[in-house]
Amino acid sequence: MSKENMRRNIVEKKNTTSPNPRSNKEKPSSTQSLISKHLKKVYPVGIHKTSSLLSLSSLSLTLSHNSSDSFTDSSPTLEQTISSALQLIIAPTPSRREQPVAKTSSNHVNNLDPSNCEDQGLRRCNWITKNSDKLYVEFHDECWGVPVYDDNQLFELLSLCGMLMNYNWTEILKRKNLVREAFCGFEPNIVAKMGEEDIMEIASNKDMMLGESRVRSIVENAKCILKIAKTHGSFSGYMWGSVNYKPTINRCRHPRNVPLRTPKAEAISKDLLKHGFRLVGPVIVYSFMQAAGISIDHLVDCFRFSECVNLAERPWRHV
Repeated sequence: MSKENMRRNIVEKKNTTSPNPRSNKEKPSSTQSLISKHLKKVYPVGIHKTSSLLSLSSLSLTLSHNSSDSFTDSSPTLEQTISSALQLIIAPTPSRREQPVAKTSSNHVNNLDPSNCEDQGLRRCNWITKNSDKLYVEFHDECWGVPVYDDNQLFELLSLCGMLMNYNWTEILKRKNLVREAFCGFEPNIVAKMGEEDIMEIASNKDMMLGESRVRSIVENAKCILKIAKTHGSFSGYMWGSVNYKPTINRCRHPRNVPLRTPKAEAISKDLLKHGFRLVGPVIVYSFMQAAGISIDHLVDCFRFSECVNLAERPWRHV
């Protein structure tokens, strides 16, 4: 073989063994194509920066689902590339984390919770509802069931309870101050001296809405109280003496268990009628006993029950 032919053979061998540089640039390597292929399977729409936890969860589930069949034959270079791709999905920024949106909304809901609408979580008798008038609630919380020993206060409560025949407690309490002023603070000595002119003036007052017969009965009851005070020392002594100076403590759990009248109320009613009192039937008398704390009828789960019982268990004293 000639030297010239040998040179041609050597050149041809070199051309066949060494790849074309242009082809290297134009054709991607098998590793890169494999990475691109797997990335499209994992995140086909492209990897974008996001702060959504849902996106992270979706990607995590997709990676877990494809890990068994897609990445078994992957090289370390592929793992590094996927790791760097995952780092592009950044976590929420601290400023977004610090926004107390959820806390604000939850607190707002708690404030609107009906269980929190009661004052400081106090539980009252069932007949006190969210629609109850404020005056009625205050009367329940401060007066009803508190033992009363003052003659003027007892006379006032007896007169107000007599109005229950035509009105409820809310209507009575709204005009209580007017009635109290008209009857001079329910001072028996003054009311007992009211004449015909005074009676007609009170009966004609449209704001109080008291009939003439009711006004006359209050005046007559004042005279009876004065008579009882002479024989029993005071009207308070007479009333508390009828229950041996100890309030009756009923431990009712439901409103249906609270009586409208009792044998003791019937006995007191009869005795009051003998002394000349008017509008003192058993139901009115028992309502009077409840309001004056002679009978404790707050329900046992009412916050006022224990308070009134503590007051009722004190040694009797006339003020």
